[in-house]
Amino acid sequence: MEYLSDIKIFLKVVQKKGFSAAAQDLNLSQSAVSKHVARLEQAMGVQLLHRSTHQLSLTEAGADFHSRAIHIIAELDEARRSAAVVSAGVKGTL
Repeated sequence: MEYLSDIKIFLKVVQKKGFSAAAQDLNLSQSAVSKHVARLEQAMGVQLLHRSTHQLSLTEAGADFHSRAIHIIAELDEARRSAAVVSAGVKGTL
């Protein structure tokens, strides 16, 4: 869970095909988005994105991580929703 926000930001960068578009969508600065992705790459010890002045693409490791991370985040979101439903249903004194 330590890098959850970094992973979500990485997913947004890939979805939006760039740091600027992701930053705008997330209401963050471009440098903040870049730092989150760099921190994730450093923690994992692998480069996830090929960066150039005009293009952004996934590395092989980045593509694998991206496909797995999408499913993990979806499962976490579903678990959170499920827990909220269960919590809302359990009320009153025993």
